[in-house]
Amino acid sequence: MTIRILVAALALLAAIPGYAQDAVGRRALPAREPGAPELLAALRHGGYVLYFRHAATDFSENDEKMKRFEDCADQRNLIDRGRDDARAAGAAIRELNIPVERVLASPFCRTVETAQLLFGRAERMQEVRGGPAVPSSSDRYAELRKILSTPVRPGANVAVVSHGNPFYSLAGPPYLAEGEAAVIRPLGTDFQIFARVPVDGWEKLKSVAPR
Repeated sequence: MTIRILVAALALLAAIPGYAQDAVGRRALPAREPGAPELLAALRHGGYVLYFRHAATDFSENDEKMKRFEDCADQRNLIDRGRDDARAAGAAIRELNIPVERVLASPFCRTVETAQLLFGRAERMQEVRGGPAVPSSSDRYAELRKILSTPVRPGANVAVVSHGNPFYSLAGPPYLAEGEAAVIRPLGTDFQIFARVPVDGWEKLKSVAPR
């Protein structure tokens, strides 16, 4: 009876528009947590997608009155702690000599600001936020899945700054915390979670960097 209920629940999840079917049964955690030296070496070598959830925000705000993405006054925005966290993480990433070639950001103000504080630049891209279901599909995150699955050349990484829900929909639980990043290994038609880095984890990586 329990198995039947579980199967039925998974079927219902798979039928929800926007909930990626390959996320059913998937866990957004690395199969094996790499040690700090291994993680740093991998990031310096490149070939990864770094998916950041935007930094800390004011949850007393919401996006209900927003009419356009540039309308920051009617969106949920970063708080000062989030800005400080993003600046510190960006400084650590630069000091660690982790190469980042492109920075793709959801067009909301909180994601664009996070990207700019992290990397000094942002390519606004609706695809990394998700959009209406593509034709003949219920998957609103098809373009984001493609970005996470597309191989990145050695010597470079691609950063994506987006939201918690798109990542959860494609990768499964648990959610990324605000400011947390997932280090993703693209596989061509799919992707693997190689590591997760909390917002203060970049600073901690400096302890293993060669002087």
